[in-house]
Amino acid sequence: MKQKFSYFFCAVKDRFIRHIRFGKRYSGHTLKAYQNDLDQFEDYLINSYDAAYLESANHFMIRSWLVLLLGQSLNTKTINRKISTLKSFYKFLLRENVIHENPMLKVVSPKNAKTLPSFVKEKDMDRLVGEIKFDQNFQGYRDKLIIQLLYSTGIRLSELISLQLIDIDLGTMSIKVLGKRKKERLIPVSNYLIDVIGNYLPLRNKLLSGLNSDCTYLFITNKGKQSYPKLVYRVVNKYLSYVSTIPKKSPHTLRHSFATSMLNNGADLNAIKELLGHASLTATQIYTHNTINRLKQIYKHAHPRA
Repeated sequence: MKQKFSYFFCAVKDRFIRHIRFGKRYSGHTLKAYQNDLDQFEDYLINSYDAAYLESANHFMIRSWLVLLLGQSLNTKTINRKISTLKSFYKFLLRENVIHENPMLKVVSPKNAKTLPSFVKEKDMDRLVGEIKFDQNFQGYRDKLIIQLLYSTGIRLSELISLQLIDIDLGTMSIKVLGKRKKERLIPVSNYLIDVIGNYLPLRNKLLSGLNSDCTYLFITNKGKQSYPKLVYRVVNKYLSYVSTIPKKSPHTLRHSFATSMLNNGADLNAIKELLGHASLTATQIYTHNTINRLKQIYKHAHPRA
C-alpha cells in the first residue's frame, strides 16, 4: 500500500515540479526548495500514515507534520515556506482534478517573527573602499569588484554569478541583470564602478588567455571557470569582517546595505523597488523600518524637546 502511495505521489509531484519550472519559470534555487519540501512531506506521510491515495492526506495529517517541524525548533519563516510549497502543490492538484477538496484551506500559517534586515553602515563601507587594501593581482581586483558591485547595485548573489561580459554596457554605464522568473532589468552604475571594472577586465582576459578558455562570465575562478556561491560568500565575509561586527556578513547583507543607504539618502521607494527587482512594494517596505530608526536617533540628538 505504501509503495502504491509513493509511486502515485512521485508521479504527480514530478508533474508539479515541471509546471513550476516551465510554466511559472521559478529559479533553480526555488525549485530545489520546493522539491525538498515535498520529499520531506512524502516521507512523513508514508512513514506515519497508512494512506494509499493522495486525497487521503487531509488537513489533520498536514497539521501534524507542521507540529513535528515546530518541535524540531525550525523557525517560523522556514515553516511558512513549507506551507507555501504545499499550498501551491494542492492548488495544482485541485486544478488537475487529482483531488476534489483542498486540505490547505484549513491550515493556518504561524506568524513570522519580525526581524529587520541586517546592513553595514555607510561609514563602514566607506572605510572598506578607502582604507582596506586589496591584493594587486587578478584575485584582488576580482574580489574588490564583487564587493563594489553588490553594494553599488543591490543585485542578488545568483544575479552576480550569472553576469556575462555582454551584460556590461560601458557606453550607457549600465548592467543588464536577469532576475527572478527570468525578468530582465537595467541598473545604472557609477564612474567609480566603471573604473573598477576597467581594472579587472584586463587581468581576467589575460588569465583566460593563458588557460585557453573562452568563458563568457564576468566573474571567474583562478581556473577560468564560472564563479560559484561559496566563493562569493567567502569574499564578502572576509572583507566585511575588517570593518563590521554584525553577525551576518553575506552577499544579501550588501543588498540590504544598498537599499538602506539609498533610503537614508532620500531615494524614492518605488525606484528602489525597481532597482532591487522586487515584484511588489511590500518586499521593499521592510527597509523603511531601518530608516525610521535612524530618524528617531537623529531626532533625539538634534531636537531640543526630544
